[in-house]
Amino acid sequence: MNFSEYRSYDALGLAQLVKQREIKPAELVQIATARAEEVNPQLNAIIHPLYERALERASPVDTKATFAGVPFLLKDLMIELAGTPFSEGCGALKNYRSKETSEIVRRLQSAGLLIMGKTNTPEFGLTPFTEPRVFGPTRNPWNTERTPGGSSGGSAAAVAAGITPFATASDGGGSIRIPASCCGLFGLKPSRGRAPLGPQHGEAWQGAAMENCVSRTVRDSAALLDVIRGDMIGSPFPTATPTRPYLEEVDQAPEPLRIGFSTQHTLGVRGDRACIAAVENSCRLLEELGHQVEEVPLPFFREDLTEVFIFMIMGETAATVTSLETKLGRPTRRQDVEPSTWVLNLLGRSISAEKFALARRRWNEVSRRMANFHQKYDLLLTPAVASRPFPIGALQPSNGEERLLQVINRLGLGSLARANVDQLAEKVFAYIPWTPLANMSGQPSMSVPLYWTEEEQLPVGSMFTAPVGREDRLFRLAGQLERARPWFDRIPEE
Repeated sequence: MNFSEYRSYDALGLAQLVKQREIKPAELVQIATARAEEVNPQLNAIIHPLYERALERASPVDTKATFAGVPFLLKDLMIELAGTPFSEGCGALKNYRSKETSEIVRRLQSAGLLIMGKTNTPEFGLTPFTEPRVFGPTRNPWNTERTPGGSSGGSAAAVAAGITPFATASDGGGSIRIPASCCGLFGLKPSRGRAPLGPQHGEAWQGAAMENCVSRTVRDSAALLDVIRGDMIGSPFPTATPTRPYLEEVDQAPEPLRIGFSTQHTLGVRGDRACIAAVENSCRLLEELGHQVEEVPLPFFREDLTEVFIFMIMGETAATVTSLETKLGRPTRRQDVEPSTWVLNLLGRSISAEKFALARRRWNEVSRRMANFHQKYDLLLTPAVASRPFPIGALQPSNGEERLLQVINRLGLGSLARANVDQLAEKVFAYIPWTPLANMSGQPSMSVPLYWTEEEQLPVGSMFTAPVGREDRLFRLAGQLERARPWFDRIPEE
């Protein structure tokens, strides 16, 4: 098998070849490794290669496993593999190695996947772009001057470049759906609690963050969620078992759906015309497929992001910085993390427990608002992001902002910190005005690659959000959209 043939299969397709003894897992690992060595120097998607480890585990494999012998990548955040590097985009953790394996990773390995590396992520997954200082930026295979999104940008770039057919991704504010949009992939964030994050975490980001993957096909994403879903001992958000495997949903035609759509920007600013065009294009396709589509007022408010979600980020960042002490074996210092991370940490430490709790309660307002929305509409359709993939560095602090961050951090000036962070947050939320709301409400939400810009041929995703627990509805619609407007063969030029 050559690379072109390798790339013509998704993960389930490769596994079927292994099961039929038409190819050996070691050969698949060798092809994936060769591809990684060819493109990764330019893309910087894989930061911790585990190629030899994957090759050593390529024989024997359980040919009855779902993904028998398929090469795979882990995002270097939230889930761990014992004995391998786990840096979470943080320079202070560059040489840290995991002490135990996460339950999700155990399930992935039991499903036959051969883990061949860890992918790049921003420090602690805090930004919707992937430019950690310790490892440098990851680049988009569609245009290497552009971002692959974040925080799962390394995984998305690797999959879009054809290294592996899919890779893990996590989503606390859009980090599966954003890079899926930027890289022309499918990405679904599951409902809160659908898959466990233990034993390292009971919940992540107050339950906002969930794990799944970015993939080139809908069925790979569905099959992977079938592998990792289900509670473990101590899971804080027990979930109901779906009526049938998600993989079976993909081939089922959905019932005619009533879909409310909006291109209104949560912050009230003008979005990229390409993102609006992506939704308009999706609406036409949905109507052709027999669904009812209706423009609706956006059920989100500016304050949901700027006064509520941001408090969670501040508090969780402070907790993360403090918990670094356990891994470092000493108190965390300002120099251990990036300047913007330390500022968020200072702000998190300055927030009273009362204010944090009040902000967290307001998440329930978002949940009730969306529950009321779904009394009338089966799904909400919006752009995934408010801009086509932007140039590397565009959302980084300016030189002036960077100098101010350094002064704030050195002197511990909390009042100045809040004003500066508000300004930076507005810049970030202007790019992701829709994705964090499903994290707050716990709803499943997916980005589907149905549109490429006319000028640069850059991908732009359409985002569909369903009621809590209705991943089945999303997978049925995604399968229908994939059959009607296939994207698998649409790949970046070499």
